Amino acid sequence: MLKAFIAVGIFLTANSAPSYIPLVVPAQQEAPAYAKWGQLAINETKSKYPNASIIDYLHEGRESKQDSTIEKFKLWLKDGDHEFGVFVRIEFTTDTEEVINIKMQETSR
Repeated sequence: MLKAFIAVGIFLTANSAPSYIPLVVPAQQEAPAYAKWGQLAINETKSKYPNASIIDYLHEGRESKQDSTIEKFKLWLKDGDHEFGVFVRIEFTTDTEEVINIKMQETSR
């Protein structure tokens, strides 16, 4: 949720009435819970595809298992004229957040 702080600026000039201009200042936004895993997914993808540019990123959700969690991402890459997707699955121990496995799979769509 984006929060904003709204203030009213009052400007006075010679021979004129006060002007009121609303100022909108965005409040600090909290990072989503999956942000650190998304950064890991991006870093691993950059490592595997060093010549490609990541042009899109999607968090597909989270899957909970007995003692582990899987964060699921889809990244869209461009390498020259070739565009393709990469599914990244990061499995980690739920309690300690220790990475168990990272799986990557290319897709054409």
